[in-house]
Amino acid sequence: MATEEIFIGRQPILDRKHQLFAYELLFRSGGQKNEAHVQDNLGATASVINHAFADLGAEQALGPYKGFINCDESLLLSDMIEILPAEKIVLEVLETVEVTPAIIERCTELKARGFTLALDDFVNYEDKFKPLLDLIEIIKVDLMPLNQEQLSTVTGQLKRWSLTMLAEKVDSREQAEFCEKLGYHLFQGYYFTKPVIIAGKKLGHSQLAMVRLLGLVMEDAETLQLEGVFKHEPGLAINLLRLTNSVSTGLRTRVTSLRHAITVLGRRQLQRWLQLLLYTNPTGGDQVANPLLQLAATRGRFLELLAGKLKPGVREFEDHAFMTGIMSLMPTLMGVPLEEILKGIQLTADVQDALDNQGGVLGIMLKLAQALEASDGETCHDLTKQLPGADHLMVNACLTQALTWASNIGRENT
Repeated sequence: MATEEIFIGRQPILDRKHQLFAYELLFRSGGQKNEAHVQDNLGATASVINHAFADLGAEQALGPYKGFINCDESLLLSDMIEILPAEKIVLEVLETVEVTPAIIERCTELKARGFTLALDDFVNYEDKFKPLLDLIEIIKVDLMPLNQEQLSTVTGQLKRWSLTMLAEKVDSREQAEFCEKLGYHLFQGYYFTKPVIIAGKKLGHSQLAMVRLLGLVMEDAETLQLEGVFKHEPGLAINLLRLTNSVSTGLRTRVTSLRHAITVLGRRQLQRWLQLLLYTNPTGGDQVANPLLQLAATRGRFLELLAGKLKPGVREFEDHAFMTGIMSLMPTLMGVPLEEILKGIQLTADVQDALDNQGGVLGIMLKLAQALEASDGETCHDLTKQLPGADHLMVNACLTQALTWASNIGRENT
């Protein structure tokens, strides 16, 4: 029997400071809509869980963050759920699960085993939910079908319980701000990764310095030139040292000066860190591992790893893939069009084509990364078929390795 093609996706869950709190892990079939019987679905889910956590190392890929996983009735009642690391996992009870005595008993047992329980896609209070609300710790309120008045009513009803309130399907700044005022603790939705271009906005001084630095590195400028630019931007210098000392660099000695960082890293690695520094707080604050940095780092590293699989030993192709992934999120970060950001940086033709038109092999890879982020299994399947030699196992392996790498950014050696 052929292995079912499953793609792993993930969506960030943020706290009130818009810092990364957790990921929701999403498993999507690459084929057409799955209409198999419950038992077949359960078998597929078992395979996915085992593959994700045992083979691919998704637990490690989560880094310091928890992973939310959807649970239907059959999964909740099965023994396989107990192989998951309880301290790392939040079990989301789907809204389709009927709240029976058996479900309440099982949820009580899972909570005793150390699992955190959440209720998914909540839109309206009914008395039948009370036994479950007495057990869970996190309630995910679905904003999509609710207007502001309805959301206020539902939120008020839920405040009878001591719950962590999570607003899901947050699609606009207005929704996010309204939920914050209502007292929501966590947020999830496409709003947080959507490009927002503000007409007429220009790059700030620190952003211009970062773009200039990146251009200098790509031109192989002298170390003294690079050091001089950093010295005029103390916040950026602090962040360079912080990122250089993070565990993901693999350095054994602590870097204490700009010249040391530039020398030890080498130009290829320095270019990567400069690209990541674009996503950090330019004033040198503590908010290094922000959600956009995590997303950009994961996307860039995923494309780089996939490039290495598709064209082994072609380092230039890996470099171009990393650049494509990182630069694709620049408009989101800076709020200006890509052409404004790239003034002073000369991109190679294949990277430019991928960014402008999603053209070429790099463009297909970029679209694949975006489909994974959207958990669109069918699109992932179609795009993977366009990459000779690629399959869903390769894609998932590259993604989990990229997540592991990205989750370590900003966590300094102690």
